[in-house]
Amino acid sequence: MCAACGVPAHIVEAPPEPVVPAVPRKFAALRNKDCRPYLFGAGLAMMADNIEHVITYWVLWEKFHSPALSGFQVISHWLPFLFFSVYFGSLADRFDCRRLIQAAQVLFMLVSAAWGVLFLTGTLQVWHACVLLVLHGCAGALWGPGEQLLLHDFVEPDELPSAVRLNATFRSLGVLFGPVVGSALLLLLGPTAGIFANIVFYLPLTLFLFRTKFTGHTRNDGVPRARLGVVDSLRVLRDVRSNRTLVSMIVLAGLGSFFVGASLQSSMPIFAHDLGTSGAGLTYGVLLFANGAGGVIGGILLEATGRIKPNVKAAVFSTAVYGLTSLFFAFTASYPVALLMLLVGGVANMASMSIGQTVVQLLAPPADRGRVVGLYGMSSGGLRAGSGFTVGLLGAAVGVHWSLGLSALALCLGTAAAGYYALRGGGDPAV
Repeated sequence: MCAACGVPAHIVEAPPEPVVPAVPRKFAALRNKDCRPYLFGAGLAMMADNIEHVITYWVLWEKFHSPALSGFQVISHWLPFLFFSVYFGSLADRFDCRRLIQAAQVLFMLVSAAWGVLFLTGTLQVWHACVLLVLHGCAGALWGPGEQLLLHDFVEPDELPSAVRLNATFRSLGVLFGPVVGSALLLLLGPTAGIFANIVFYLPLTLFLFRTKFTGHTRNDGVPRARLGVVDSLRVLRDVRSNRTLVSMIVLAGLGSFFVGASLQSSMPIFAHDLGTSGAGLTYGVLLFANGAGGVIGGILLEATGRIKPNVKAAVFSTAVYGLTSLFFAFTASYPVALLMLLVGGVANMASMSIGQTVVQLLAPPADRGRVVGLYGMSSGGLRAGSGFTVGLLGAAVGVHWSLGLSALALCLGTAAAGYYALRGGGDPAV
C-alpha cells in the first residue's frame, strides 16, 4: 500500500509494459503457431453465434410476433456482460482459461441443441426462449475475459497489439458472414436442421484448446492467484481508479457502447428506407454489409500499416472519428456518403476497440488482469444495452435520425472529456 496516496502498491508501482517494438512485425499473431489456430477458431465461433441469432430471431418472430420479445433479444445478449463480466474476469484470473472458454463453447452448443429440440418437437414457448437467450448471453460474457488472457499468453508483449487487432478482425469476419451463412442454412436446411448444423462451427475452437499448452497464466506462473468471490472481484473497481489511462480506456469503450452501440444496426431498416434509393431490401443489405465490412477493413489496414500506436491519443482520436461519422451518417441524405461514413466509422471503431483492449491488458496488474479485462468488457459490452434507450426510445420521441445524431454528439463530447482527463495528469503515458 502506498503510504502517500493510500492506493494499492501493485497499481502505483507496477511499471507499464512496452507495447510496440521499434520495428513491429506485420501480422505477427498470424505467424505465431499457437495463436493462429485460435484466431481462426474464434472467428468460426463468432460466426456460429451470429448464425444462431439469424435462425432463432426469425423463428421467434414467425411464431410469436412479439415486439417485446424482439427487444428482449438485444437486452438479454448484453446484460450478462454488464452484470457478470468482472466476476467472470476473476474466474479467468483464478482458473485455466482454456477450460473457461471451453465451458462457454459447450454452453453455446447446448443452447443451440436446446433450440433444435424445441423446434423439432414444436414445444417452444416464450419462457423457453427467454431462458435460452439469457444463457447464450452468459456464454458470451464468460468467453470474453479468458479469451483476452489467452491472447496475452500466446504472444510476447510486443506482439500483443497484433493479437488483439487480428482477434477483433476475425470476430468481425464472423459477425459479417454469420448472417450470410445463417440465412443460407435457414433456406437450405430449415430452422431445425440449420440450428443443429450450427453446433459444428463451435467445435474447432473447443478442440484446439485441448491441444495448446497455454493456460492464460503460463507467462505469469510466479504471480499469486487472486481470491475468488463477489466482493474480491469488485475490488478492482476501487483499485484502478488511480490509473488515469486505464480509467480513460474503460470510459471510452463505455461511451461508444452506450451512445451508439448495437442500436445502429437495429435502426438500419429505417435509414435504408429514408435514403430513398430503389430497392429498399438491397439498400438495407448493402448498408449492413458496409457496417460490418468497416471493422474487417479497419483490422486489416491497422495490421498492415502498423502506423497507429496503442496510446491514449490514438484511442481518443479514433473514438472521436467514430462519433463524427455516426453523426454525419445520421443526417446525410446521400446514399454514397452514408456508405462511406459506415466504412470509415467501422475502421475507427475497430481502432478504438483494439487500442483500448491492448492498453488495458498491458497496464493491468498481472494478478488482476482478468478482473480489469472483465471491467473493460462490462463497459464495452454491457453498456450496449443502454443504446436501446439513447437511440431507440429517444428515437420514438424525436425520430431516429435526431436520436442517433444527438447520441453521436454526446459521444464526441464525452470522448473529449475522457481524453482531457487522461492527459491532464502528466501527458500521454508511454504504454
